[in-house]
Amino acid sequence: MKKKGSFFKDLQKAFNTGVSFMLPAVVVGGIFLAVSLATGETTGAGLEVTNPFMKNLNDLGDAGFAMMIPLLSGYIANSLAGKPALVPAMILGYIANNPIGQGEVETGFLGAMIMGVATGYFVRWVKTWKVPATIRTIMPILIVPILTTFILGVVYIYIIAVPIGAAMDWLVDVLSSLQGGSAIVLGMLLGAMTAIDMGGPINKTATAFTIALMAENVYEPNGAHRIAVAVPPLAMAISTFIDRKKYTEADRNLGLSTFFMGLIGITEGAIPFAVKDIKRVLPAIVIGSAVAGGLGMVNGVEALVPHGGLVILPVVNGKLWFTIAMFIGVFVSVAILHFTKPNIETIEDK
Repeated sequence: MKKKGSFFKDLQKAFNTGVSFMLPAVVVGGIFLAVSLATGETTGAGLEVTNPFMKNLNDLGDAGFAMMIPLLSGYIANSLAGKPALVPAMILGYIANNPIGQGEVETGFLGAMIMGVATGYFVRWVKTWKVPATIRTIMPILIVPILTTFILGVVYIYIIAVPIGAAMDWLVDVLSSLQGGSAIVLGMLLGAMTAIDMGGPINKTATAFTIALMAENVYEPNGAHRIAVAVPPLAMAISTFIDRKKYTEADRNLGLSTFFMGLIGITEGAIPFAVKDIKRVLPAIVIGSAVAGGLGMVNGVEALVPHGGLVILPVVNGKLWFTIAMFIGVFVSVAILHFTKPNIETIEDK
């Protein structure tokens, strides 16, 4: 029993460490993207930034978000096994957050967390090997990083990614079977898919499905999806505003930038909160997003561009229900968090 408790304590510490190192990238990326996209013009391709300076700012924001997930994975592993685990986990976190393999699968932050933990425990095991003194000196900088990246990279690409790709294909078939059927069920499913991995394969499947329908002049599913993308970051931000005792000082400070990310539909703004308290945060934002998506779909909201958040309101058909559905979803998530998240009695941010 003690050993089991120690394992979960190690994981919690590792996740908190990963989040603490990831936070600056989230803030920098989110704020730069929010500022630049707020100046963009709505086109058929989404929000297009035309000002040269703002385009550069947008690129800086993209770079911050590109670093976010590798940092999370890397410092989860670093917490578990020290410096030799850092680079392999960053590489594997990058792989998890980008298309790879025959099916070009992405697993997003959930995949990166898994690879960070796997790297940490694999490297911890390798460090117990008894090797000659001449080899021991090159273990941390040569043998451990190469061996870890190769073995876990192959496992991820050929064992983990392949079934996920097949599952995503099945999910598209399920969504297609609902199209033209129950609007509220399709909307709720799209909303839940949007929030469950926040940029991972399930979210990307919902995006691809709605964009494909847009090409056929069917815009309601995209409306449900684009309402839902704003719910997780807005819900987490508002929760930090009104339930301050439930969050650390770092979390509360993140709330403001997360709020702006929600306004422009950057779902990833909620990732740091989900990593630190996945068993409470993830159900709350999934349920809220499902409610929002269902309300948007059943009321015929149409989003005419492949982007989300209140910033696209000028190119939405059904503006009132777009806004109402979004804020009902946010309210549901915030209410769930209010009743499920405990207060933090002593806050120690170092």
